[in-house]
Amino acid sequence: MYIKLTNAERLKDLRVERHLTLEQLAEQTGISKSALGSYEANDDIELSPFSVTALARFYGVSTDYLLGMTETKNHPNTELHELGLSDGMIELLKSGKLNNRLLCELATHEGFRRFLVDTEIYVDRIADMRVNDMNALLEATRRTILEKHDVGEDDLHVRTLKLAQVSEDVFFSHVMHDDLDVIARDIRDAHQKDTTTADVASPAADAAAKLQEALNFEGSPQEKQARVLLSELGIDYDKLTREEFVTLIGILKKSSLMKSPIKQRGKPIVHQHKKK
Repeated sequence: MYIKLTNAERLKDLRVERHLTLEQLAEQTGISKSALGSYEANDDIELSPFSVTALARFYGVSTDYLLGMTETKNHPNTELHELGLSDGMIELLKSGKLNNRLLCELATHEGFRRFLVDTEIYVDRIADMRVNDMNALLEATRRTILEKHDVGEDDLHVRTLKLAQVSEDVFFSHVMHDDLDVIARDIRDAHQKDTTTADVASPAADAAAKLQEALNFEGSPQEKQARVLLSELGIDYDKLTREEFVTLIGILKKSSLMKSPIKQRGKPIVHQHKKK
């Protein structure tokens, strides 16, 4: 994801937040649908003065926000001291070392408050006494069983009481890890369609799969050769038109590696190819 929203992203986000189509936005702002679509699709297109003013008034944001001069959409006049940030945090945010956009998405996620609460409980050791009390009770019960009954450490109940004991560090590492997992997955899902998000399918893996499919083809050796060759070139053998197929056959006949006619199931493949 980009460190900052592009101007095109800003415009699209504002429209989507209000559940408007381009047609509806055009009707309400007096800006043509084609112009609005261009603004949202291409960050290099400069908004006209009329469009900037009309969109800022319609969305209730500053023109500076629409033009990417500020990241503040709804609170342009908030004083810095109201945010309660330390000098170190302010310097860090200004340094460019963080992806501030991602940091904002993390902090505004509905699960972030729980993460902070769980972290505060851990930092202030609020739950330590409870965890320790539980561990002490489990250990006392375990030792009583060992003393009163002829069982060893590997007895099911004795072992269960041992494994049920957990340190506060281990407990809270899992709790806070789960908190962050939910937040990170939600943010990742929200950015699936971003231009900077990698494709789920790997082009190399897709090419390898197509090559393997060609190698597994149950046809004549010559047709398999043709399929493998085209697969390596990224061409789908089955999507060739008849004209392309005939041209291909003429080229392959000149190859010293394919001396026999290309056949499929005992018949010349030229007559087997489907017309399109």
